[in-house]
Amino acid sequence: MAARAQAIILAAGRGERMRPLTDTTPKPLLPVRGKPLIVWHLEALARAGVQRVVVNTAWLEEQVPATLGDGSRWGLRIDYSMEGRDHGGALETAGGIAKALPLLEDVFWVASGDIHAPAFTFDAEARRRFAATDHLAHLWLVPNPSFHAKGDFGIGADGLGRADGPGPDGQTWTYANLALVRASLCSHVPVGRKEPLGPLLFDGMRRRAISVERWDGEWHNIGTPAQLAALR
Repeated sequence: MAARAQAIILAAGRGERMRPLTDTTPKPLLPVRGKPLIVWHLEALARAGVQRVVVNTAWLEEQVPATLGDGSRWGLRIDYSMEGRDHGGALETAGGIAKALPLLEDVFWVASGDIHAPAFTFDAEARRRFAATDHLAHLWLVPNPSFHAKGDFGIGADGLGRADGPGPDGQTWTYANLALVRASLCSHVPVGRKEPLGPLLFDGMRRRAISVERWDGEWHNIGTPAQLAALR
């Protein structure tokens, strides 16, 4: 069997809040600090030794392979999971991952193409540790930004995510859209069905099957033109 990809970068969304910029450019291709947002992830994956990456596409999807090509300029091979062509539009996060599973290894990195975390490392040892468990996912969490003050998950004393409230620190944290995932998290989702990831994460935490850790490095979820301008 041919080698499969070790990571997927999610790049299919419309980016409604980023309009009018995304009327003509997919959000992950918007430039930040001299290069398209998605390229920061590609460079970090290549530095970490990842060799194959899947990029899923839908909105203005022809621009993504036209811009990134086959990945060889970063020492990568990029495969494309084209949701717009095959299904008429984006399938949301879990649906997009489910469609791409035939291209992916059993354990793989997931990163959103509109996240800027320039110091994040797609660490091979972290992947090995996760693969040695039976967990469905390992998520990185960040302090709650002003636009998401309630956060998403707590951090348990055992390192597992808490779906229903804070951990011992009394806080909830925001999912950084950076994760290690096992294929079985999304393998039950029919190909072509729109399916969000959030409910699967909450369910997995309630079953004590998802671990988490804090990320304290620079992190930006770039949602609006004003946020993009400030980062630039």
